[in-house]
Amino acid sequence: MTPQEILEQYGPRESMEYDVVIVGAGPAGLATAIRLKQLAAEKDQEINVVVLEKGSEPGAHILSGAVMDPIALSELIPDWKDKGAPLNQPVTADEVLLLSETGATKTPAALVPDNFHNKGNYVISLGNVVRWLSQQAEALGVEIFPGFAATEVVYNEDGSVKGIATGNMGLGKDGQPTAEFQLGMELHGKYTIFAEGARGQLGRQLLEQFNLQSDSAPQSFGIGIKELWEVPPEKAQPGLVVHTAGWPMDKETFGGGFLYHMEGNKVTLGFVIGLDYKNPWLSPFEEMQRWKKHPAILKHIEGGKRLGYGARAINNGGIPSLPRTIFPGGALVGCNAGYLNASRIKGSHAAIKSGMLAAEAVFEAVQAGRQHDLLSAYPQAFEKSWLYQELKAASNFKPWFKKGRTVGMLMTGIEHWLLPRLGIKTPPWTLRNPAPDHTFLKPAAQCAKIDYPKPDGVITFDRLSSVFISNTNHSEDQPAHLTLKDASVPVQVNLKQYGGPEARYCPAGVYEFIDDAASPQGKRLQINAQNCVHCKTCDIKDPTQNIVWVAPEGGGGPNYVEM
Repeated sequence: MTPQEILEQYGPRESMEYDVVIVGAGPAGLATAIRLKQLAAEKDQEINVVVLEKGSEPGAHILSGAVMDPIALSELIPDWKDKGAPLNQPVTADEVLLLSETGATKTPAALVPDNFHNKGNYVISLGNVVRWLSQQAEALGVEIFPGFAATEVVYNEDGSVKGIATGNMGLGKDGQPTAEFQLGMELHGKYTIFAEGARGQLGRQLLEQFNLQSDSAPQSFGIGIKELWEVPPEKAQPGLVVHTAGWPMDKETFGGGFLYHMEGNKVTLGFVIGLDYKNPWLSPFEEMQRWKKHPAILKHIEGGKRLGYGARAINNGGIPSLPRTIFPGGALVGCNAGYLNASRIKGSHAAIKSGMLAAEAVFEAVQAGRQHDLLSAYPQAFEKSWLYQELKAASNFKPWFKKGRTVGMLMTGIEHWLLPRLGIKTPPWTLRNPAPDHTFLKPAAQCAKIDYPKPDGVITFDRLSSVFISNTNHSEDQPAHLTLKDASVPVQVNLKQYGGPEARYCPAGVYEFIDDAASPQGKRLQINAQNCVHCKTCDIKDPTQNIVWVAPEGGGGPNYVEM
């Protein structure tokens, strides 16, 4: 049975009506919900708000470095300290290192670009902050439904967004209803806000449905791979923030590392690689593992224990890559739109601010009796905000690195150190990403293979042991949520021309080429969907754009702790 046939046999779906439906209980979605309830309380009005979260709880799928700028949180909840927000460790020092294979050159403090200064910021677990935000939202009367994945946009007859539908539960691997089948339900709103994070499933569909990127440059992404460690007390340096450039990346590949000392003898560290990399033999996971063996990194974690692992795609296209964020009946907020500031490696403050701006536009519209129209006040308010000014100043960061590391580092110094000291807040030039990330991959025959060392099980690890500590779980008796438009493409095109890059760019061991005597090429692609940590890298980097990530049953995926 097709999805439409299932709906015809088991439908119609039940529906619930709200003033505002929000998809995603991350910083952007929760900030939207909180601000809506605050505005209603200020006006002594009622507004019904629901937030759907595909993770088992708010924060379960949240992954970030993270150093947080509290500017937007202070606007949203000025007394966040009194209310116990888990921003406990102020940044105490910044280090910016340029790595060679064995050495490290520290940038003098006076020459560190402004985007790498973190005075006044906090080293946090964003997952814990999101859990706290969800408590604040519920205290204001927001309904939060964890474990429910929004899998379909529901439209009105005039084409405007009416709401969303949650995924069906109890489908077998063949996509057919089992004895446990439950039809998804619809949530309708006067407005629907999409806060799914980078490369959200429904956000991607909305970009196409309303042609939202027709006037903008292609979005660009990176993959961030992160680990959480507990280190010996004598190695702990609470509040130290370290960023690295250089090795193990070659001069043509965008990438860099981060290492942050948290409270409680914890260290969070990871590596970000631009998904516009060219060599199909490159493995972001393996690059992160060997980066940890560099003396400048190893000294922080040696003798410690790895506690957590995860991976996530992040936006880094800047203002020129922002789509139109509104459409009839709704809006995109946070990383679903692309608001992350790549030059600062920060997105949570931008997510919160964008949610607040959207909420103010929605509340005004609902109070005026409008519904399902364009929230024009939202982008207008954004262009007048400090967030716009911040992102405008940072827009060229990733595009410069597309011209090579030397140019990227030089122009970062000019735009984020020299120009501010000349009183120039925004560069007088703007660069645009020339093409989507997947188009940069070269044929395997044109690139040198990379020989990665075997993991030692102490500092470096394999994918499967890493996925294990991410607490990832999916019901095995459900359709694979990693779908192929054409099942022949992985072997006939990706393996033949690009050496099967999906087996390397996936940080969770989802994709595996195995021997198959029945295949004309002697190989077939096996998809281990139960390993998926929902990073979306495959959806972005697949050179043929044949892989489409869709949400699995609600509650599936990673369950990150303190990540």
